[in-house]
Amino acid sequence: MNEINIIRAKPGHETIMANYFAVNEKHLQPWSPRVPGNYHSVENWKQRLKERELEFKRDQSVHFIGTDKQESHVIGSCSISNIERGVMQACHMGYSIAERYQGQGYMKCIVQFALKYAFEELSLHRVMANHMPANRRSEALLRNLGFEREGVARSYILINGKWEDHVLNSLINPDQRR
Repeated sequence: MNEINIIRAKPGHETIMANYFAVNEKHLQPWSPRVPGNYHSVENWKQRLKERELEFKRDQSVHFIGTDKQESHVIGSCSISNIERGVMQACHMGYSIAERYQGQGYMKCIVQFALKYAFEELSLHRVMANHMPANRRSEALLRNLGFEREGVARSYILINGKWEDHVLNSLINPDQRR
């Protein structure tokens, strides 16, 4: 595995984000909600990254990308979103990897970075990550990282016009276990 640069996605990354989704559209399509044709345009990413920056400042989400050292392209992404404070102290995590980088350890590296941030910087207690039952790579990644399967949510998310079941998984902050 070559070196990877893991950074927070922010304004200025709109071109590499748009390119990542353009190049990987077919690869990510089976696991992604249907979006309008211009959803991943540079202009839309510019606006989305501004919105994500506001969410970051409000402690609602953090979005990471793994890039090459020059930040010329995205290798993969990992998002910490729906951050809940109070008695919950939890979030949801989503991730994706470019087709040409899958199976090389990059996704694990990016997700480990995001988990460390969630537990150490955000002091969250629980990270939840879900996957479609057919997504064996995602299942293996989560298992390898110590996530525990909690069940199956029927008709959970609308993917490509069809309500898909999802396997529910979570990881508890190792420093906060009972």
